[in-house]
Amino acid sequence: MAKLTVRDLDVRGKRVFVRVDYNVPLEERDGQMVITDDTRIRETLLTLRLLIERGGRLILASHLGRPKGKREPSMSLRPVAARLADLLGRPVAFVDDCIGPKVEQTAAALKDGDILLLENVRFYPEEEKKTIRPLRKSWLLWRRSM
Repeated sequence: MAKLTVRDLDVRGKRVFVRVDYNVPLEERDGQMVITDDTRIRETLLTLRLLIERGGRLILASHLGRPKGKREPSMSLRPVAARLADLLGRPVAFVDDCIGPKVEQTAAALKDGDILLLENVRFYPEEEKKTIRPLRKSWLLWRRSM
């Protein structure tokens, strides 16, 4: 049996949850966090473009660094959203959380080909533990409600 790949999926009009590796190096310059190597972002472009072209409504989740389950502004994925938008040549919505009402509302408003990047999942202590039940439960409930 052949492996199923993203090319085999009919994603038109569907929300596509993609876990990406955007754990990119950042450094502070003039009070702003700046990406010093965007290789990991560039490596996702082929897949993301394919899903966009096929009308998927992309919801991207990633971690960045090790904030130990606390909000750490220097480890926000906001600069990644901006860089991804530059590389794709299209807007990338960003929500400063990865679960909850803001995420649900923004995801519900996505149109075919839109992209939403969620905030660093490691801002929740459950993400770094071997059990992520609270996050998984929230995502499953959110998925059912959409």
